[in-house]
Amino acid sequence: SFAGVDADGQELEGNHFVRCSFRGAVLDGIRTANCTFDACDFSNAQLNGSAHEGSDFANSIFENVNLFGATFEECRLLGVDFTAAVLTGITITRGDLSYGLLRGHDLARLDLQGIKAHEADFSESSLVEADLRNADLSRAVMQNANLAGADLREANLDGVNLSVALVEGARLDLAGAVQLARSLGV
Repeated sequence: SFAGVDADGQELEGNHFVRCSFRGAVLDGIRTANCTFDACDFSNAQLNGSAHEGSDFANSIFENVNLFGATFEECRLLGVDFTAAVLTGITITRGDLSYGLLRGHDLARLDLQGIKAHEADFSESSLVEADLRNADLSRAVMQNANLAGADLREANLDGVNLSVALVEGARLDLAGAVQLARSLGV
């Protein structure tokens, strides 16, 4: 357990944590590179301005975590639970959010080009004007998601029900338009 630890500004490289608790930890400005956090609990932790490169957070819990200004570059966030997390100013570059829980988040205007978000749950989220070009959104859940003005060109939308999302002004290529038509029963 690392619950409540103050590791503000620490740098970690190549460390492995399995089923560890970081509940309530102060990890502002922490830097991780090629670390593994397998099924770890970061609930109520502070990770403001943290930077993560090539790290793996598979099946971890980020409930009520403050990730203001955090960056994730080429990180594996497979099955991560972001319930009630603060994601303002977050940057996710070439990451894997597959099976992630991102319900009800404001992800407007984020650059999410090329991310993998296979079967991720974006229900009730705002993806207004988000850049999702080349993203793998196959079978993602978009119930009441706002995709107004989002760029979905060359995104994999296989199995995505766009009829339950607001897509006004979204930019679609031919494959995306066909998926939208399928979702609408055309």
